Amino acid sequence: MPKLAIKGGTPVRTELFPAYNTIGSEEKEAVMKVLDSGNLSQFLGAWHKDFYGGPTVQQFESDWASAFNCKYAISVNSNTSGLFSAIGACGIQAGDEVIVSAYTMSASALAPIIYGAVPVFADVDDNNFGLCPESIERCITPRTKAILVVHIFGNPAKMDEIMRIAKKHNLCVIEDCAQAPLASYKDQEVGTIGDIGIFSLNYHKHIHTGEGGVLTTNNDELAERIYLIRNHGENIVEPKGVENVFNSHGFNFRMTEMEAAVGIQQLKKLPGLIDQRIGNAAKLETALSKIEGIQTPVIEEGSKHVFYVQALRFDQEKIGVDRNTFVNALKAEIPSAVLREDTPLIGAGYVKPLYLQPLYQQRATHCSFNCEKYKGEVDYSKGICPNVEKLHFHELVTHEYMRPGMSDKDIADVIEAFNKVALNVEELR
Repeated sequence: MPKLAIKGGTPVRTELFPAYNTIGSEEKEAVMKVLDSGNLSQFLGAWHKDFYGGPTVQQFESDWASAFNCKYAISVNSNTSGLFSAIGACGIQAGDEVIVSAYTMSASALAPIIYGAVPVFADVDDNNFGLCPESIERCITPRTKAILVVHIFGNPAKMDEIMRIAKKHNLCVIEDCAQAPLASYKDQEVGTIGDIGIFSLNYHKHIHTGEGGVLTTNNDELAERIYLIRNHGENIVEPKGVENVFNSHGFNFRMTEMEAAVGIQQLKKLPGLIDQRIGNAAKLETALSKIEGIQTPVIEEGSKHVFYVQALRFDQEKIGVDRNTFVNALKAEIPSAVLREDTPLIGAGYVKPLYLQPLYQQRATHCSFNCEKYKGEVDYSKGICPNVEKLHFHELVTHEYMRPGMSDKDIADVIEAFNKVALNVEELR
């Protein structure tokens, strides 16, 4: 048998995988049109027709609403801004609690803190890694006002059960769809099932505008409050005649005309890019699922997974070595990609459970956990989310080898590397 590269053998591949670059001539032409106009942004922080932005921003929002079958699509300058806007629009305030995932990008849990509220971490489902409905139920208190669901890795969470819980307790549901554009749950687009959805247009997402985001909602009142928060709402409420001014103070979360121009073109490419991800993931699943100890993603019946990454479960007992050792051996067999030379396309785990960050361990805010209005007692100790900790520290493997641009030969090299390491684990013991 060939010797593993990590032990001095010849790697399966040394040539870098292709770059993931969705920007083409269409985006360049669209941006040049905006540049030639001299109108790079048309927002005004005053009650005026330009309170809603310029023509390109509004065209992008209209196109997004059509593509995602929703009444409102509201652009912002990042998914993080979108999260902050959504929490504010739902009326969250000091003393409230918001149930969030412990296994996601930090901004999802930070958003309630911005408004003085307390994030309460629920565990994730063992199969799709979204919020676990049973764990959500256990976290609900009289102070709970919202559930912030993350469709992590592009795989929809169990929205039927989550929405039943929300209805029972009269809770706002915010869907963080940063990694899941055009994913669907039982034939309904994620981001349109709860009260508000948020999407990311950061440079490493399915499509991007460099930085940027979009909020979706079918609720007129929530849409108005998002518009106010996005663009200096404190200046708008009086001339517009807004009666409920709570949480209407605004920020500058506005998207530029250039970003919107890129977004219009990128949106046209999204369905095709997702089809490529799904197709490549299927090829990898067929091969990798044959390796005893590797489990490919579990997708709810009727759901559509759009594969921001392909997340695998690793069984140390069946494979015979620990996950980190196995992943390090894989990294030695295959390289990263053009433009990602120093960042592997595969990793062990995802992010450290958020409640273990210093922010939560030290309760390091001026309000939120320490606010006199907060009458609860939140637990951020190790062990509160056993599934998250098991996945992160022992079982989860995430990779991007299903990205568009990967050829059949590229995917074959990935499969060969997995098989080579799996067949030679004795060398790693």
